[in-house]
Amino acid sequence: MTKQNVVVADAQAAINMTISVAVSNSSIFTSAAQKPPAAPGGFISISRKKFLKNLEINGGARINAWVDSMRASSPTHIKSTPSLEEEESSWILHHPSALDMFEQIIDASKGKQIVMFLDYDGTLSPIVEDPDQAFMSEGMRKTVRKLARCFPTAIVSGRCRDKVYGFVQLAELYYAGSHGMDIKGPAKGSKYKKGNQGVLFQPASEFLPMIDEVYKQLVEKTKTTPGAIVENNKFCVSVHYRCVEEKKWNDLAQQVKSVIKEFPKLRLSQGRKVLEIRPTIKWDKGKALEFLLESLGFANCTDVFPVYIGDDRTDEDAFKILRERGQGFGILVSKFPKDTNASYSLQEPTEVMSFLQKLVEWKRQSLREQVMV
Repeated sequence: MTKQNVVVADAQAAINMTISVAVSNSSIFTSAAQKPPAAPGGFISISRKKFLKNLEINGGARINAWVDSMRASSPTHIKSTPSLEEEESSWILHHPSALDMFEQIIDASKGKQIVMFLDYDGTLSPIVEDPDQAFMSEGMRKTVRKLARCFPTAIVSGRCRDKVYGFVQLAELYYAGSHGMDIKGPAKGSKYKKGNQGVLFQPASEFLPMIDEVYKQLVEKTKTTPGAIVENNKFCVSVHYRCVEEKKWNDLAQQVKSVIKEFPKLRLSQGRKVLEIRPTIKWDKGKALEFLLESLGFANCTDVFPVYIGDDRTDEDAFKILRERGQGFGILVSKFPKDTNASYSLQEPTEVMSFLQKLVEWKRQSLREQVMV
């Protein structure tokens, strides 16, 4: 594939229904504190949070640390050794396959309402070099459609909400785009939809002009870096470097730094070969999960069982919330050991589809048994 600079435009869509929602910066839910289990010693831990905290965007030039973090996020740099194989086995013991543990998961959910939260890239679709080509399979779409008939289901993605809806194309789902900063309820066809109004929540609307300006500047700045992809996700900007040669990562880091240092109200986060620039507000995928649970009428409920499946560092905010609430669980999609608050693991989107299919079949079987009684 020829490496080239690609600009991904943000699609604009009309918003028809709005409800006003006041959300405090502090948690609006009463939750049971549950301390996450200690991480197994020795497995691979990518401490981006500590790195980002130490990175002085407006001061020093710690570009080398930035590039080291970019390099660490690439699985291609993980070489198989006997020691790593032992560490992987230890990690699997602490984060077993959700497919292997399916019966135990179902037992834990009995008598409770399962609510499904799904990341998109790397979870419902494979990771691809061109983010504009991250299509989900028809088999996955059919599975998610069946899932939504059985349980309230939301897509929670770093992508622009309109863009991820264009990929999924299922009107009966909840969609939380831009890392949860753009939330909209089902347009139609969901029996879990509350009332006649659609849910709409955009806590970072005031940042839209700033995000647009950063997007334009980054497009211009990165033109000299072959393979760099700048994506406008409405409430955040993503700079993909999957197609950038590693020797050019330092140049790309300098380019991004030169832009965001002029915008102190924006912050940097990092995902799988992507740098994310977003508002500094206290809102993330974990907050989006809580907001959606409240919208569905499950705030402070003890009979709800949220399940969140995701593959990225940004999904850790949701995994952490589930541990703090002491309800449901997170599933990390990864072929490699990672520091995570998830309870279970799946290796790739095909395993995610198998897990979702098992959930649907279990629900249908349960309904058939109820009818027979």
